[in-house]
Amino acid sequence: MPSRLTTATVATGLATFALLYAPQPVLPQIAAEFDLQPGSASLAVSAATGALAVAVIPCAVLAERIGRRRVIVWSVLAAAVFGLLLPLAPTYPAFLALRVLQGLATAGIPAVAMAFLADEAKAVGAAIGALIAGNSAGGMIGRLLAGIATDWAGWRGALALVAVFSLACAAVTAVYLPTGKPTARRERGLRSAFTDRVLLAQYAVATLGVAAFISLFNVIAFRLALPPGVASLVFLAYAAGGACSALAGRLADRHGRARIALAALAVTALGAIATVPDNLAVIAAGLVVFTGGFFAVHAVASSWVGARAKAKGPASGVYLFAFYLGSSAGGTAGSTAYQAWGWSGLILLVLAWLVLAALAVTTAAHATKRQPGPPTPETTEPPATTPTALATTPAATGSRPHTT
Repeated sequence: MPSRLTTATVATGLATFALLYAPQPVLPQIAAEFDLQPGSASLAVSAATGALAVAVIPCAVLAERIGRRRVIVWSVLAAAVFGLLLPLAPTYPAFLALRVLQGLATAGIPAVAMAFLADEAKAVGAAIGALIAGNSAGGMIGRLLAGIATDWAGWRGALALVAVFSLACAAVTAVYLPTGKPTARRERGLRSAFTDRVLLAQYAVATLGVAAFISLFNVIAFRLALPPGVASLVFLAYAAGGACSALAGRLADRHGRARIALAALAVTALGAIATVPDNLAVIAAGLVVFTGGFFAVHAVASSWVGARAKAKGPASGVYLFAFYLGSSAGGTAGSTAYQAWGWSGLILLVLAWLVLAALAVTTAAHATKRQPGPPTPETTEPPATTPTALATTPAATGSRPHTT
C-alpha cells in the first residue's frame, strides 16, 4: 500500500500539470470564442508558464524561510482555485490574468518538491519516481480530459472539470503530505550558476528544446481541425516521454552525455520532419518520435546540470527558469510562425532551434574537456546518486521531475 508521502507526491504532480497545460487542446475553441489568431491564443498556455518561470526561484527562496510543505500545499490549492475561476472569465484579458496568477501559484511545486522529498523520503529514488509519474500522468490527463470533455461540455466546462479533478488531488496533498523536517540553511552560489559555460549551454538546450516542443503541440489541434476529443488523442504521444528519458539517462551514463544529447536532438528533428506530410497516421507517428526525442534531450541536459554544478540548488533553479521561459516565449513564437507561414514554416523554425541546441551541446562538450569540473560520464565513471543530487537535479536518475 502506498505511503502517505507517495500518495501526496503523486496527487501533487497530477494536480499541478493537469492545470498547467489543460488549455492546450482547446486553443482552437478559445480562439473561436474570442476571435483570436493562433499566436494570440497560445498565450493561454504561455501566460502561465511564463509566470511560473519568473516565480520559480523566488518560491524556492521563500520555501527556505516559511517551510517547503507550506509552499507546496498552498501552491497546489491556489492553482486549483484559479482553475475553477478560469471558466468564468468574461474576456480574454481576464482569462490571461487568471492564467498568470495560476502560473505564479504553480511555481511553488517545481521549486521545492524535489528538495522536500530528498529530506523526507526513506527511499528517495522511489519517492522521486512517484513525483515523476504524477507529473507525467497529470500533463497527459489534463490535456486528454479537457479535449474529450469539450465535445459535450464546451471548453469552459472542460476546464472546470480539470479544475475539479485537480482540486480533489490538491485536497489529498493537503491531508497526506507530511509536516516535514526543519529546513536547513539554503545553499548559496547563484553566481556560479551563471559563470560555467557547460551550465549555460544546458540552459540554452532547455530553452530551445522546450520551445520547439511546446510550439508543435500548441498548434497541432489547429492543423488537424478534428473534433477536440479526437484531436486530444495526439497527447497520448507523451507516453513515449517517460520511457525515452529513462533510456537516455542510462545511455548517457554509458556513452557520454554529449553523444546521447546530440543523438536525441537528431531523433527530435526527424520526428518533426515526419509531421510535414498530410497523413494522419504519419503525423501521429512523427509526434511520438518527436516527443520521445525531446524528453530524452531534457533528461540528459537536466542531469548534466546536476552532475556539473558546484551549487546544485541554484543551478537547478536557473535550469527550471530557462525551461519554462522557453515554454512560454518559444511556444508563442512558434504559434505566431505557424500563423504566418503554416506548418512547414513552423517546422523550419523548430529545426533551426534544434540545430542551435546541438551547437550548445557541442560547446558544452568542448568546455568539459578544457575544464572537467566534477566527475561526469564525459570524464570518468558515473557519479553515485545522492539524496542531495536527487533533490536538486531535474533528472539525476535519467528521468524528469517536471514535464510539459
